[in-house]
Amino acid sequence: MSAQITSIGTALPATSAPQPELRAFFARQPGADRLTRRLIGGAFDASGIQTRHTALESLAGSPDGVFIDEDGTLLSPTTGVRNDLYRRTAPPLAAAAARDALTRGDVAADQITHVITVSCTGFFAPGLDYHLVRDLGLPPDVERTHLGFMGCAAALPALRLASQITEGRPRAVVLVVCVELCSLHVRETSDPEQVVAASVFADGAAAALVTAGDISRDTGGLVLDRFATALTREGESDMSWTIGDHGFRMTLSAEVPRIIGREIHDAVDRLLGDEARPGIWAVHPGGRSVLDRVESGLALQPTALQASRAVLRDCGNMSSATILFILGRLLEDPAVEGPIAALAFGPGLTVESALMHRTR
Repeated sequence: MSAQITSIGTALPATSAPQPELRAFFARQPGADRLTRRLIGGAFDASGIQTRHTALESLAGSPDGVFIDEDGTLLSPTTGVRNDLYRRTAPPLAAAAARDALTRGDVAADQITHVITVSCTGFFAPGLDYHLVRDLGLPPDVERTHLGFMGCAAALPALRLASQITEGRPRAVVLVVCVELCSLHVRETSDPEQVVAASVFADGAAAALVTAGDISRDTGGLVLDRFATALTREGESDMSWTIGDHGFRMTLSAEVPRIIGREIHDAVDRLLGDEARPGIWAVHPGGRSVLDRVESGLALQPTALQASRAVLRDCGNMSSATILFILGRLLEDPAVEGPIAALAFGPGLTVESALMHRTR
């Protein structure tokens, strides 16, 4: 059998924040002048997002004196403070998504042979992979790999690695877990690039079970046919993710959607060659404008990106976890059949892609 995703589980922080409330919060910050408020209103209203989830309860109106002051002013905690919250919050959220994947796949914890973890919003050791072994009761000899700081595109390289593992070990059962707490790096700014970042990024975790063997009663899934990767000719300075003294700094320029629109044909040709383009696509929603550029650039039908737009609307951009949320919806949709193309975009500007097909 070919490698396939047999189940996908997801988890979101308990705190949800409607987009209009977040827009109002950033617009009333003391440093927001008239122009900044206009930028905030335009970016938040054009995002295609209704609700996001966050590990910061203070963003939903509960000031904590660390991230949000009693008067509602956004504070600037150090990177160490932010990372400490990541260390406390990320493991249980990752474990919740993994348990959901195990339950949906009817797979016992002792069947897992490999764990691949993905994150770019925090660091600590022993890390997420270690905690998953302990929290889920996985075998102590499970083989662990971590893909760190690869940005929004990282889930597809993780699935590619899982596919390669199962090719070499057909009886392997690989657990891929992505967890991102983007909101920990929130900042008050009038920089247009930071305004765009504040308008789309959110928190969440997702997990996928990948195997080439028959591990459950339901052998249907998403068969992983092939992968491709490409670096665009430009974009190194337009999408980047660096560590500062007061959190990680995301650079996300207005050029990103335009670069994607110009470069998407070459990336898709690298994946599909002369094959016909699928009718269903799982595209990482860096924002609504990114989805619009992909749809128009590839002349896709509006229904092709239905799942991508739904996840953006309901959850926002959860960095690497987002593409698994989209694939999870496609996996659970009884109407989905046949080939699916997946695209995700990361710093560089990097385009990761995968071709898969739905079986039942």
